[in-house]
Amino acid sequence: MKQARGTRTKRSAGTNHPEGPTTLVYERLRDLIVRGQLAPGARLIEQEIATRLGTSRTPVRSALQRLQQERYVTAPPGGKHARMTVAPLTMEDAQELFEIVGFVEAASARRAAMLPMAQRVKVATDIAEINAALQRATQVQRPDQNEVFDLDTAFHRGYVEAGAGPRLLALHDVVKPQAERYVRLYISALVDRIDRSIDEHGVIVEGIRKGDPEFTERAVLVNWRNAAERLSEVIARLGERGTW
Repeated sequence: MKQARGTRTKRSAGTNHPEGPTTLVYERLRDLIVRGQLAPGARLIEQEIATRLGTSRTPVRSALQRLQQERYVTAPPGGKHARMTVAPLTMEDAQELFEIVGFVEAASARRAAMLPMAQRVKVATDIAEINAALQRATQVQRPDQNEVFDLDTAFHRGYVEAGAGPRLLALHDVVKPQAERYVRLYISALVDRIDRSIDEHGVIVEGIRKGDPEFTERAVLVNWRNAAERLSEVIARLGERGTW
């Protein structure tokens, strides 16, 4: 039970889009950044991006401004967009991001644990199955890193979607992909530590199943705090990215 990857049809950013070309360019660029196809520290030149995506510079400029607001890209003082770069991956940023995601997901999980019994038991059963699949995926000799990533993402998304209202979901959709940048880049080193996270997932499942909001909220916060510590250890060993 894993999320499908790569199902979005690739289109020119100049084609019709229900929310306009700027939104399409924004989505394409954000996806390239999150997946590491635009590396941390890479320069972002409007004309090159426009040519690559088959659009004009105007939607590219607007998309870059939005990405800058969300801290996917950075610019030197004075805001010269021609000198924008993909935001670096740093230990300090990772710790802050994981803390924010932890708070958002903890609030969502708390609400999931307050659902009527039949609903919360179904949520718990569904994410327990995903967690079991995650455990199986990590026990092979050479785990598929994409599969591990997808299953871990699906586990968290399961209880977030069950408990969060539209505002929490919108906030989650903004901050979670930024945290995913770190997981994707360092996943080869993180897979070796995933068994600890799987155990912590089990505690989250237990809290939702028995309908204990406080217990569930703490379990999610612990999971994300420990995840930040595990990632910090990896970054300390392998180094930050996009800084010089």
